[in-house]
Amino acid sequence: MPGDGRGTEDLDVAQPDARAESSTSQATPDSSTPAGEAAVTGAVATDTGPEPKKKRPFWVELPILIGVALVLTIIIQSFIARVFVIPSESMEQTLHGCTGCEGDRILVDRVVYYFRDPAPGDVVVFKRPDTWDADGPATRSGNAVVAWLQDFGSQFGLAEPSNEDVVKRVIAVGGQTVECCDSQQHVLVDGKPLDEPYINSSYGAEEQRKFDKITIPAGMLWVMGDNRNASADSRIQGGGGSNGFVPVDNVIGKARYIILPPSRWQGVGDHNPQALSAPAWQSGLPAGIGIAAAWPTLWLGRRLRAALTRGTDKSAG
Repeated sequence: MPGDGRGTEDLDVAQPDARAESSTSQATPDSSTPAGEAAVTGAVATDTGPEPKKKRPFWVELPILIGVALVLTIIIQSFIARVFVIPSESMEQTLHGCTGCEGDRILVDRVVYYFRDPAPGDVVVFKRPDTWDADGPATRSGNAVVAWLQDFGSQFGLAEPSNEDVVKRVIAVGGQTVECCDSQQHVLVDGKPLDEPYINSSYGAEEQRKFDKITIPAGMLWVMGDNRNASADSRIQGGGGSNGFVPVDNVIGKARYIILPPSRWQGVGDHNPQALSAPAWQSGLPAGIGIAAAWPTLWLGRRLRAALTRGTDKSAG
């Protein structure tokens, strides 16, 4: 009835707003078109994707590449390996550095002595001890950055090698006694002659420089050059004696390979001159232990592998 309030309320509910109905009908997809297809179509139509990044110009990338290379070089040289130039003849013929010879560039391993101390026969590069004599004029700037650049350049012949870095061969270590020489011109360690095939024999039967017996303290090394009588080493540095010792802490690394010039590519030998001092049964002991331990280790490995296989089969079942 026209005057009934409830009828008017019912009429309002039963007849929704025409604009809302029109909006709803537009939002509802056509029943003849699958919903997924409509969604994909809409996505394709509206998604244009990310804009491609512009490539940096070369003049921007070059400084970045140089910076990364320098950082990697510093890390490698500080902790892993480093190249050194041989400036003198003291290690002839093992390492070339004589007048008229092209100085060898050697790769020095810095990792090996993280796990052990230098051993007799190792060719080592070390920082000149304070007790040793200065070797010519200083070649490095007092500025740390400039000094590093000079070190870096010296590896490629662009700067003089540092006179603070020295290369010699370890002859004796802490706790041992060393002296020279017996009647056959052999250096003696703990009273026993050394086997030194690396000594430069270009000078024929020339006698080695003699020195008195001395005991090397713990943490110290006695080093000598392979060009025995043309090497300023532990025998004479600082007047000789205890001033000739080299602290183990001064060792930078072990010479591994000659990398330049190409005609000299080869490894740097580390023949142990004291090897013949040990009885034959001691020399064969490591090999014997290795052989004896090989079969039990192999048997244990097989048993362990079989147990793991059985455990895996049970868990899978």
